Amino acid sequence: MARRRATGFLKDFQDFINRGNVVELAVAVVVGGAFGQIVDAVVTLVTGAILNPTLQTLGIDRIRDWPAGELLIAIINFLVIAFVVFLVVRALERFKRKEAEVAPDPQQQLADAANRLAAALESRQL
Repeated sequence: MARRRATGFLKDFQDFINRGNVVELAVAVVVGGAFGQIVDAVVTLVTGAILNPTLQTLGIDRIRDWPAGELLIAIINFLVIAFVVFLVVRALERFKRKEAEVAPDPQQQLADAANRLAAALESRQL
């Protein structure tokens, strides 16, 4: 009886893993974490190379000391992160578009082949 419950429990767990795309979700979380590291590196590069010198040149490098300084920093970080994500997504979409142009649609290929076969059969009157 206990063995049957344990086997049933394991079967239910296996069904749960397979049913809910849990494996795909886990892969998405891992890839998302790696993508987050890339975004952080690019944001650090942008803020360190471009933003910080610009703020120092403008004389507002002590933005944290302002009454709403933390809010302004959060807004700037958000905008930089959003811009970096936008650039990455745009590049990926462009890559996918080029890939789609190169690789013909398998369903369209099948439909074309069926049409050619039908035309060949009609021309031979089979």
